[in-house]
Amino acid sequence: MFRDENQFEDKTLICRDCNDEFIFAAGEQKFYEEKGFTNEPMRCKICRDAKKQSKNRSEMFSTSCAACGKEARVPFEPKDNRPVYCSECYPKNSHR
Repeated sequence: MFRDENQFEDKTLICRDCNDEFIFAAGEQKFYEEKGFTNEPMRCKICRDAKKQSKNRSEMFSTSCAACGKEARVPFEPKDNRPVYCSECYPKNSHR
């Protein structure tokens, strides 16, 4: 059974990235409990948003497909000793 929102109190936390204080509001705490989250947030909203945005802008690398030779764009830096496949060839070669 979940606690009523009135049983929570706003908490002041310190952001791990910018070291600024931020409020972990009672409503947010209730949401965390309902979702089964056991840890408090470690970043303020500004730093959380910045972290999400940086993940969405991950660098893409261009290489040649090991099977057909077409350009393959991948979110990791290819290594010379590992084959990289384009999106068309990957399903046919991913079992190797």
